[in-house]
Amino acid sequence: MSKKNPQIASENMGMNFSKGWGIILYQALMFFFLIGFSIDGLNIVAPAFSETTGIAYDQVLGVATWAGMIGVVAYIFIARINVKVGPRLLSGICLIGAGLSYIYQGHSTTLTTYFIGLTLVTCFINGAAYIAGNTLIAQWFPKKKGLANGFTTMGHNCGSAFYVPLIGFTIGAFGFANGMSYVAVGAIVLGIIGLIFIRNTPQECGMYPDNVTKEVYEREYFQGSSENNGGWTVGKLLKTRELWLCALIIGINQLVTTGVMSQLVVRNTGLGFTQEAATGLMTVCALIGVCGSYLFGAIDQKFGVKKAILLFLAWYCVALAVNCTDTTVGVYVSVAMIGIAVGAAANFIVSLPASVFGRHGFTMVNSVFFPLMQIVLMTNYQVNAFALRVTGSLRGAYIFYIGLLIVNMVLTKIINPTKFNKDVATEQELLK
Repeated sequence: MSKKNPQIASENMGMNFSKGWGIILYQALMFFFLIGFSIDGLNIVAPAFSETTGIAYDQVLGVATWAGMIGVVAYIFIARINVKVGPRLLSGICLIGAGLSYIYQGHSTTLTTYFIGLTLVTCFINGAAYIAGNTLIAQWFPKKKGLANGFTTMGHNCGSAFYVPLIGFTIGAFGFANGMSYVAVGAIVLGIIGLIFIRNTPQECGMYPDNVTKEVYEREYFQGSSENNGGWTVGKLLKTRELWLCALIIGINQLVTTGVMSQLVVRNTGLGFTQEAATGLMTVCALIGVCGSYLFGAIDQKFGVKKAILLFLAWYCVALAVNCTDTTVGVYVSVAMIGIAVGAAANFIVSLPASVFGRHGFTMVNSVFFPLMQIVLMTNYQVNAFALRVTGSLRGAYIFYIGLLIVNMVLTKIINPTKFNKDVATEQELLK
C-alpha cells in the first residue's frame, strides 16, 4: 500500500496532532477521573465511609453493584443525549455533574445517600469519558485512532497507580467529606475547560481529521454528507452482525480485565505475598500498563485493529497461564505481562467500533454499542462467581478467563474490521 502512495494517511505513524493534543489530554484526564471516581478509588472511599458512619463494610460494597447496573440503563439515555447535543456539551456537563455528585457522596451520612451519590457519579463520569470522550476521539482521529488511544488510555493506568494514594491522602488529611470535595473540584474545573475550549470536530477549529492537509483530506477521506447519523438508526444497528460482534469482543475483554484486576491482590496474597507486597505489585502492574497503552496503540496504527486485538488476546492468555504456575517467578512475570494487557485493553473500546463503522454516524453507533458492551461487562460478577464455584479457586477462575479469551479470538477472526468505514472505502478506491 505504502509503495503506491507513501502519503496515505492511515499509514502515517507521525504524532503531529497539533490542536488534537488538547483532545488527547482532555480524554486522558477524563479516564483518570473515571478510574478514580467509580472503580479504584472505592478501595479507599468505601472503607472510609464505613468507618465514618459505622455502616457495615459489606453493605457499602454491595451498593456498588447496584450503582453499576443502574448505570447500564442510564447509558442508553446518556448516549441518546450525546446524539442530540454532541460530545463537547455532554462531556462538560457530565464532568461537572460527576464532580458535584462526588461532593454529595462525600457528605453522605446514610447508606441511601451514599448509594445515590455513587450511582450519579458512575453515570456521569462514564457518560463523560466513554460516551462523549470516545466520540471525540472517533471524530478527531479516524485514521490515527491507534496512536491517539495509545496516549488517552494512559489516563486509565495513571488513575490506577496514582488516584488511590491521592484520595487516601486527602481523606486522611482533611476528613472524608472535605477530602472527596477537594478532589471533585478537579473534575468540575475540567468540565468547565471542556465547555469553553473543546470542539466536536476538528473542522470547528479550522483543521481536518488526523490533522491532515486539505489536499489529503479531499483525496483520502469520504466527502459525502455525514448528517442523519450516517444513515444509521437504532433498529438498523441492532440488526447488524458487526455491532454485536464489537459489543461481545470488547465486552469480554473488559469482563476479563475487570475480573483479573479486582482479584489480583487477593490472588497474590493467596500465593504467599503480604498485603503490602500484593498491593505494590498491583501498582507496578498499573504503571507498566502505561507502556502497554502506547505499545498496542502503535501496533493498532501500524497493522490494524484486528491484528492488534488478536496479538493482545494471545499475550493475555500467556500472561494468565504464567500466573497459573503458582510460582514466585511466575507471579512477577505475569504481573508485568498483565500490566501490558490491561494497558492495551482500553484502547480497543473506541478503536474497534470506530474502525468498523468509521466516523460518519459514530455518535449513533456508540449510543447502541456502549450500553450493549456494558451489559456484557457487568456479567463479570456472575462469571466470577460461576468460575469460583465450579473450580473452587482463583487459579481456576484465571483458567476460565483464558477460555473466554480464546472464544474472543474466534469472534475477532470473523469480524470485518472496516466493513462500514467510508473513509477506508475511499482510501481503497484511491489505491486501485
